[in-house]
Amino acid sequence: MSRPGTPTRTIPVRAGAFAMSGDIQRPATLTVADLRERWEQHESDVTFDCATNGPQRHTFAGPLLREVVGDAGPAFDPRRRKDRSRFLLAVSGGDGHHTVLSWAEIDADFGNSPVLLATRLDGRELDAVGSQLVVPSDRCGARYISAISSIWIGAGRVLTGGRG
Repeated sequence: MSRPGTPTRTIPVRAGAFAMSGDIQRPATLTVADLRERWEQHESDVTFDCATNGPQRHTFAGPLLREVVGDAGPAFDPRRRKDRSRFLLAVSGGDGHHTVLSWAEIDADFGNSPVLLATRLDGRELDAVGSQLVVPSDRCGARYISAISSIWIGAGRVLTGGRG
C-alpha cells in the first residue's frame, strides 16, 4: 500500500502506452500515436553525457510535456504562480528508471524548459518501444526516461519543523 501523495506504478493497458494520473482532472492512458496526433510536435537536437556510453547526440521530436499535462487539467489554479510552483511530475520508465521534475521547470513563467515526450528519435518512430522523456537542458542523460510507463502529477508536500 502506498502513502497518500506517493507516486504509484501503473501498468499501461497497451504496449508503448503510459498512464497519466494523480492530481489531474482527466487521467488518461496515452500512446505514442496519441502524442503525435493530438499535440504539436517540437524538434530538439540534444547532446548529453551518458555514464555508460559517453556523449550521445540525437534528434528527438514530440510534444512539450507541459502541453500534454496541461491538457490533463492539473489541480492547481493556473493564475496563481505559487500554486503551480508546488506541483511535481514523477516519470517512470519500463526499464525501472524514474525521475522527478517540478512544474516550475517546465512552466513558461518559470524555467520554461522545453521538456519533450518524444515520439521520434533520430527519425525513427517510437510507437513500438514507447515515448521517451527528453530534458534538453540536462548535460547528464539521467533524466532521459525510455519507454515511459507512467506520469504522476501532484502537489509536493513540504515538511516543516521535523513534522510530517
